[in-house]
Amino acid sequence: MAQDQSQSDLNIDDQLKTKEPSLYKVLLLNDDFTTQDFVIKVLTQYFYKSEDEAFKIMVKVHNEGKGLAGIFTKDMAETKMYLVHQAAKENQFPLKCIMEPLEGED
Repeated sequence: MAQDQSQSDLNIDDQLKTKEPSLYKVLLLNDDFTTQDFVIKVLTQYFYKSEDEAFKIMVKVHNEGKGLAGIFTKDMAETKMYLVHQAAKENQFPLKCIMEPLEGED
């Protein structure tokens, strides 16, 4: 009977489907006080962007009001937001970021 039970468990495991985690965009928001250098520092330090890529994102944030810093799972996006907000607070900048579900995600 134990052998039948373990065989049944295997069949159930084979039928379970795994789902990819939902992804979220982390967007930096423009403000009138945070320096461009600080935005570049945040993008290189917390989002691992190159200096050139960070500069391009910073310009987009400045010109369009927001810019994509990265795409992450929900937990990682929340962590990135926390890190940005803590660094901004420690450096006395009002820099904010938000997270939005990636198009087509829950």
